[in-house]
Amino acid sequence: MFGVLVAARKERDSFSSGECEFLRQLSEHVALAAHQAQLHGALQQAYEDLRQTQQAVMQQERLRALGQMASGIAHDINNALSPVSLYTQSLLEREPGLSARTRDYLETIQRAVEDVAHTVARMREFYRQREPQLTLMPVHLNQLVQQVVDLTRARWSDMPQLRGTVIALRTELAEQLPAISGIESEIREALINLIFNAVDAVPGGGTLMLRTKLAGGADGHGQVRVEVGDDGLGMDEETRRRCLEPFFTTKGERGTGLGLAMVYGVLRRHNGEIEIDSAVGRGTTVSLNFPVPQAAPATPSQDRLESARLSRLRLLLVDDDPLLLKSLCNTLEAEGHVVTTANDGVAGIAAFRAASARGETFAAVITDLGMPDVDGRKVASAIKAASPATPVIMLTGWGKRLMSEDDMPAHVDCLLSKPPKLRELRETLAQCCEPGRAQGAIEVSE
Repeated sequence: MFGVLVAARKERDSFSSGECEFLRQLSEHVALAAHQAQLHGALQQAYEDLRQTQQAVMQQERLRALGQMASGIAHDINNALSPVSLYTQSLLEREPGLSARTRDYLETIQRAVEDVAHTVARMREFYRQREPQLTLMPVHLNQLVQQVVDLTRARWSDMPQLRGTVIALRTELAEQLPAISGIESEIREALINLIFNAVDAVPGGGTLMLRTKLAGGADGHGQVRVEVGDDGLGMDEETRRRCLEPFFTTKGERGTGLGLAMVYGVLRRHNGEIEIDSAVGRGTTVSLNFPVPQAAPATPSQDRLESARLSRLRLLLVDDDPLLLKSLCNTLEAEGHVVTTANDGVAGIAAFRAASARGETFAAVITDLGMPDVDGRKVASAIKAASPATPVIMLTGWGKRLMSEDDMPAHVDCLLSKPPKLRELRETLAQCCEPGRAQGAIEVSE
């Protein structure tokens, strides 16, 4: 029983048998109709659940496809970035006579290269938790905001002026803001995305605001807050509720629906929170809240950096990209090493065997992974077969993916990602070519 039908008359025994039968049959029909309505409602709910599940599966499939695409193009993009990165780092370190403007330009180029490399590696990680091998460093948000303002100036200043509109950008930066622990390139990219969204929200011109402040968190601990606001179109409640969903966009073909999803992913990886305050006609303010670390974030030890500088080594470089091979060779030679290059796996193995026949040894072999015919895995196998003590360092555009999947290739001692960083390269050579193993070290007499 799921319901009761009550029929009443004032007089006693006033229902005839025909009327009672009618009510009984009516009750059966009402019960059947009510039961069918319940089944219909349950079916509708099941259908809606199935539709949402299918949408979620489709979104995950699209994200997976993006990840595969990113992995496929990462090698070529990181190869192209590597010469720029190496020469920029080398100039910053070895040219003390650079003007302040030139040094500032080179530092901006270096940050942009690192950001592109991080973006390529992270396209498939919108909602993935922070990878354990990523090192958190001190991030000063006031400095980061100033960098973002400079990097996005063309978007909020120059391009609107071409259309005859004016967008003013104001900053309010709190003094003595504590550093947070994070990945600078990820937070920078998140702020750039928010500024681009704010610019799109003021098509007829307006004001953008970037603000930093120290606030109290819900758990009683301090939080560093960065706010990006505009006085533009604003969002209705439905849009505000869904704006963090992947692939949800109000920009039509101009939008991908991945910008705010990426920002949300960055906040999750940093154990932070995102708040969105918006209403139609009064603009939008997005607040990013980062926890203040209990202890001061660790910085790389200068002693460690200095100790990474090695004595002169004989090295073999194997890579099928001529620009990267040349730039890496030039950089290592500037470090004082003697470098032999090979433009593919076959040539690399041949060069190693020829040196061995002459009685020469290499302190280490640095090889790419993806090469035609004979790839980096086969090079490493051949080197270890000929000389098990020779360290093999793999430098590849797929390095971050291999490390995140814990897929260290066989016969490889160390794995580095492109574009290479001089500090990481020095530390890796110091680790692999320690005194007991540095059989390719060269005595230099002046």
